[in-house]
Amino acid sequence: MGSPAIVFGAYHLKKDKTDNFYKDVISGLRSTPKRLNSKYFYDAKGDKIFQEIMNCQEYYPTRCEMEIFSEKTAELAEAIIAEGDGFDLIELGAGDATKSLYLLEYLLKQKTDFTYLPIDISGNVINYLTDNLPVTLPGLKIQGLNGEYFEMLKEAAAMSQRRKVVMFLGSNIGNMTAGDAAAFCKTLREHLAEGDMVLMGFDLKKNPKTVLAAYNDSEGITKRFNLNLLERINRELHADFHLSKFDHYATYDPETGACKSYLVSLEDQEVTIGKEHIRFRKDEYIYMEISQKFTVLQTEQIADNAGFKAINCFFDSKKWFLDAIWMAK
Repeated sequence: MGSPAIVFGAYHLKKDKTDNFYKDVISGLRSTPKRLNSKYFYDAKGDKIFQEIMNCQEYYPTRCEMEIFSEKTAELAEAIIAEGDGFDLIELGAGDATKSLYLLEYLLKQKTDFTYLPIDISGNVINYLTDNLPVTLPGLKIQGLNGEYFEMLKEAAAMSQRRKVVMFLGSNIGNMTAGDAAAFCKTLREHLAEGDMVLMGFDLKKNPKTVLAAYNDSEGITKRFNLNLLERINRELHADFHLSKFDHYATYDPETGACKSYLVSLEDQEVTIGKEHIRFRKDEYIYMEISQKFTVLQTEQIADNAGFKAINCFFDSKKWFLDAIWMAK
């Protein structure tokens, strides 16, 4: 058992996270239209369901980017090593680091001077990485950071003065609208110094049926992933959502590149969350998530407008996915 001060501090940290979760949920469900923040998908169960999504037949982004990282590892490494100076390799939304493993292993074999700093909102993910990666990759210097991206980037900057290489893979940038993605990249640039690098994954526009199937899979895994957030709210915020009274709906607009997910209320109902009562009309929806798709030209424009220079790009064999390397100007 830890000291009283440590236990007391841990209690308050957990309480703060629960309070923020509650405020965000109530604020979102009081909005018009109703919405929930997709960052809360990733509790321990959500992490497991997302692993299922990545392995399902229709979900192509993971396989496409895995192809890039497994078959073009040396080229990726060469691009980020640059002039050979030591650097901090920061991964935003690290997940299980399956793709990153190829790059980490290659860098270690090349005796590259780097420290791996995975950042994730899920404490479950960070604990897994810090416990397991040093066993899988002996000699790896790792420091996990659990929290919001930009707060943790500030911590990473304070930890060392070395050059930063920030990875944002899996088309996580696609969890924002095109406008929000551009704003995110500008904020990211503000947290970096001239000469720092970004390795950014973009899911590209393609046949609309291919895109939609990835977010409305035949096995219903994506549906379970969305409904799990309601289950999490029930468990952590003492709510009484009846999951059977909601259905999953996905849509894709090939013109804008926006693929969106919703949960639709199947009847008039009232849900209690703590002391709050939220009414749903039949067919009313909760906006859950966007998965934005891009053109190559859009990614180059985003880079330039945010203060980066696009210096390299890597595609899978189908040219469905792009890993772009930018340098801060």
